[in-house]
Amino acid sequence: MTVPLRLGVNIDHVATIRNARGGMHPDPIRAAVLAAKAGADGITAHLREDRRHISDTDIERLGREIDLPLNLEMAATDEMLEIALRHQPFAACIVPEKREERTTEGGLDAAGGHNHLARFVRDMGSADIRVSLFIEPDPIQVNAAAQLGAPVVELHVGAYCDAEDKVAREHHYRRIIDAAAKAEELGLECHAGHGISFATVGPIAAIPTLMELNIGHFLVGEAIYVGLSDTITEMRRRMDEARSVELPEAIS
Repeated sequence: MTVPLRLGVNIDHVATIRNARGGMHPDPIRAAVLAAKAGADGITAHLREDRRHISDTDIERLGREIDLPLNLEMAATDEMLEIALRHQPFAACIVPEKREERTTEGGLDAAGGHNHLARFVRDMGSADIRVSLFIEPDPIQVNAAAQLGAPVVELHVGAYCDAEDKVAREHHYRRIIDAAAKAEELGLECHAGHGISFATVGPIAAIPTLMELNIGHFLVGEAIYVGLSDTITEMRRRMDEARSVELPEAIS
């Protein structure tokens, strides 16, 4: 039986557009409402330390006004831990964060950062927040996430999505398949995100050991041309179609 694949819609860049001019428009919470109606299974929002897009008020409103599960992306800092424990989102995904980066550059070093990360995984888990670690598709990092006690890993699939030639694309795709299989072997739920578009979602969605995709920037960008609801509906359709195809066919 085919296991359904969930779609988490990241609304960060609706807030980016709002913040470029100030004021309240466009409203990321309105985008979350539209996403829910268009087939999203959850909403993802990254509250960065510099508040470059999502704001504290956005997080408060999402918890109050949206029925879908909220996945809070956050750095492993005391400030963000306090915010997560106060707002109690359904899930919290710990991501690496550098102030000068345009977007998240690579995965978290769960192996090298074990001692630092352990408290965050423990404290949020004790508060019934589903903790995930955003990592590279690397068995060492998957093992480290399991040792930390995180129930979920989210694989950074940007290298696959950005690959410009077939050899590189196949190499990065194989890494995703192997990492997702390793996660399943260790009893971890496995998600994927970063850089997924209409062009790349099919093969990723076809991997049966992935349970959720988190997609944001592409959806918001494509929405400029055809609207957010239609873009999410089309992404949902492509995910479902790919999920119904056997993996060897999807690779070819």
